[in-house]
Amino acid sequence: MKSIGIGLAAALILATLSPTGAWAAAPAVSKDQRAKGMAAAPGLITAGNLDCQLADARMVGASVDPKTKATSTFYELACTGNEGLIVDQAGITNPPLIFTCAEAAQPRPDGKPNGAQCILPGNSDPKAGLAPYIAKSGVPCTPDQIRALGHSPNISLFELVCHESAGGYILQTSAPPRLDKPVLMNPCAGYPETASVKCTLTDRPTQLAVVDRLAAQSGKNCTVKDRAFIGVAPGGRMYYEVACQDGKGYVLEQAPNGAFSRVIDCAEADALAGGCKLTDARQAKTEQAGLYTQLAKKAGFQCEVSGYAPFSIRLEGKEVVELACSNRPDGGVGVFATSPGGTSMVYDCAHSELKSYRCSLTKPAAAYPNLTNDLKKLGKASCMVSNARVVGLTADQQHGYIEVGCSDGLQGYMIDYTMNPLAATSAIVCTDAKTLGGGCALPGNTKKS
Repeated sequence: MKSIGIGLAAALILATLSPTGAWAAAPAVSKDQRAKGMAAAPGLITAGNLDCQLADARMVGASVDPKTKATSTFYELACTGNEGLIVDQAGITNPPLIFTCAEAAQPRPDGKPNGAQCILPGNSDPKAGLAPYIAKSGVPCTPDQIRALGHSPNISLFELVCHESAGGYILQTSAPPRLDKPVLMNPCAGYPETASVKCTLTDRPTQLAVVDRLAAQSGKNCTVKDRAFIGVAPGGRMYYEVACQDGKGYVLEQAPNGAFSRVIDCAEADALAGGCKLTDARQAKTEQAGLYTQLAKKAGFQCEVSGYAPFSIRLEGKEVVELACSNRPDGGVGVFATSPGGTSMVYDCAHSELKSYRCSLTKPAAAYPNLTNDLKKLGKASCMVSNARVVGLTADQQHGYIEVGCSDGLQGYMIDYTMNPLAATSAIVCTDAKTLGGGCALPGNTKKS
């Protein structure tokens, strides 16, 4: 399995907006407030580079900084199909400071209501303003609760509790939010309770309850003992670890839309952020090696499995695994049925590449005796194979060819194999094989006889 990068973005979260003006939020918007707001709004949208199709506006009021004596004027903007905004314009030349209505709705540090919270009818529900960003993330979420975490110069963060998933998410947008910028939804479980960015609308057990759901859908017989979040991969796939009461452990992959995707045994999960931490992966690997030994022998390949590496390729109803053996120098590739009654097959490493599986746990030369035996069966007993390369398959995929070189330095052969079943049918001396895949190319095989 190829390693994947896993991680969560961290941001410097600024303090929640808490202007110190002497006004209180008005229960209604006056005609004068609306007129001044609508007049100032186009310039504010341009100056703040705001993603706002203006629907309504008002001037909230003004505040004087007691130290600098500078005056800040606050405006509220309602934007069609987008989150409402509070704009703090200090002076004429300074760029405006932008806060979302969700941020403005948070109480001041002293617990009192924020004097600049949004009251325009179009901003009555901050959850509605975040809806297009949630939709863009691809994660199903109808927010029951939201909490603004603040923003840095580039990032705005919001905590969400979704009707579809009680565990919660942190929604990350640009600052100020723009729908033409990237949007991320990361589960609350990915943020440690001791971190500066964390979820508080849900507790830890609720955040990790998704693990129990994914474990139940995995098809594994697992009574959950412990659970942990591992991380988020590029593309939005999420990974959780589950430890079972019977000592087994798994990594559960969740699709970006929240659905169960696949289950990975801890014995095969080393590439995922260092592998499982809640279970003993060494024991799991030993047990898995024993299982592959049984499967290989049942398929007719006598191999005491000492190492293995699953292929990332997925075949319906099959698991593809490279095997290294303690009782033989060559290895093989097992294509094992995952359901009862299915057919399993193991291809030794001399022939597996004809099936598009290249071995890496054993050296190629370890499999050359198998090719020597193919030649003997075809009446070419004088060649002991010392080199080999897979040439390829015919257009109809019915035949494959492997070129071999001989240890005596004489010309080698092009061995013709039928693919179903995989079997050697003829050996063509290299001087007669010029039309097969461009002819022989190994050292010694291009000489004239």
